[in-house]
Amino acid sequence: MNVDKAKKRIAKQVKKGFKGYPQICIQYFGKSDNCATEVVVQFIAEEGAEIQEERFASASDVRENEVIQSALVKIIERANVSSVLEVEGVSLIK
Repeated sequence: MNVDKAKKRIAKQVKKGFKGYPQICIQYFGKSDNCATEVVVQFIAEEGAEIQEERFASASDVRENEVIQSALVKIIERANVSSVLEVEGVSLIK
């Protein structure tokens, strides 16, 4: 799947907002606010449940990495989640 298609599919899920659990939260990290070198995906099965976390990293921007974006789409699809939340922007790594 090309990167633009993957990003559109993720954005479509995010746009729906919070619809209950299970839920996935996506957050991007980087050394500057214009290049995210890491993405953290958190899965929460139900309210109060333990958070399961998966991290992906790249030397370049993970938001433009076709393999990572496609993996995020597959995680969302296979987890059969009700909600996909995304933290806006890039959180800085100190």
